[in-house]
Amino acid sequence: MASHRKPRTRVLTSPGGRRTAAGLTTAALASVTLLSQTADAAPRAPKPSIEEVKQKVDDLYHQAEASTEKYNAAKEKATEQRERVDGLLDAAAKRAEKMNESRRQLGTFASAQYRTGGMNPTAQLMLAKDPQQFFDRSHLMERLTGREKQAVTDYQEQAAAAARQRAEATRSLDQLQDSQASLKESKQSVQSKLAEARQLLSRLTAEEKARLAALEREREAEAKRKAEELARKQAEAEKERQRREEQNQNDGSDGSTGGQTGGGSTDDGSYAAKAEKALAFARAQIGKPYVWGATGPSSYDCSGLTQGAWKAAGVDLPRTTWDQVKVGERVATKDLQPGDLVFFYDDISHVGMYIGGGKMIHAPKPGAYVREESIYYMPIYGSVRPA
Repeated sequence: MASHRKPRTRVLTSPGGRRTAAGLTTAALASVTLLSQTADAAPRAPKPSIEEVKQKVDDLYHQAEASTEKYNAAKEKATEQRERVDGLLDAAAKRAEKMNESRRQLGTFASAQYRTGGMNPTAQLMLAKDPQQFFDRSHLMERLTGREKQAVTDYQEQAAAAARQRAEATRSLDQLQDSQASLKESKQSVQSKLAEARQLLSRLTAEEKARLAALEREREAEAKRKAEELARKQAEAEKERQRREEQNQNDGSDGSTGGQTGGGSTDDGSYAAKAEKALAFARAQIGKPYVWGATGPSSYDCSGLTQGAWKAAGVDLPRTTWDQVKVGERVATKDLQPGDLVFFYDDISHVGMYIGGGKMIHAPKPGAYVREESIYYMPIYGSVRPA
């Protein structure tokens, strides 16, 4: 009987067939190699210009300084909360001692009454698992003597106060842990920004570094030009003020013009005396390195320097730029006087102390030192007169 199966296709095993398969394999490998070479030959991102590198480095330093102010705020908050927690724990320990004293007093009553026979209410209180359940039994309280009632009341009050203090201490500890986590995060942010900036600078060739230095000189020259222009305008305004004052005196007027170049009602003599002390302190720090988070005496960050300077003049400023900008009265740039604080960038992440002539003393950035510089070296946010 004939088979109805379809004949199986035979695989070629002839030498010619083997050569055909080898040829196909070789062609496939060649195609893969060609594709790989084409991918390798794809155009890479162009190397950034030196101007772009400078802008990136400046941005990183700015971001690092903003993170530094966050670090300063978190550190200040953590310190305050640590002090609060320590105070609460001390208070809780003292409260526990008072509670134990009340318990001992109750024990004395219970022991004395036990010796006379019977389980009196005081003893029931001492043996109760939940004292509050005992306190709810008013008929038992009625059987206590006056001294016993006072002892029970004292114990109840001390126990309730101790519970409140323990709860408050627990909440404060949780807040402290949050502040410490924020402190750690801000520190890591500062370090990562600075590391990235250093890495960018380390890749520059000698020629590129020279070009970068030239760009920095151009920036400083432009800032200096603007400072000189401000100094000229302020000098003209002061001459005009003196001219009006002389004219008023000649006309028989009292000559009261406020005694300032404008910018507020602060007593000029009093403020000038304090500002002189603050500026003397700031000048004495010139040449010391900028270190983020530092408040002296061997190094400073920007807000640490201004805080220390005004502290020398008897004025307590907050720790961060964000809080320092809220102190005193706002003044326009044209009305700046020596000692005023000048803040920079939209995020208020930098501050310097005005010294006159369009210049300031400030702690600039990592790798730099406390120095005098034009206030136009960075974009100005605003200024305050802190005292």
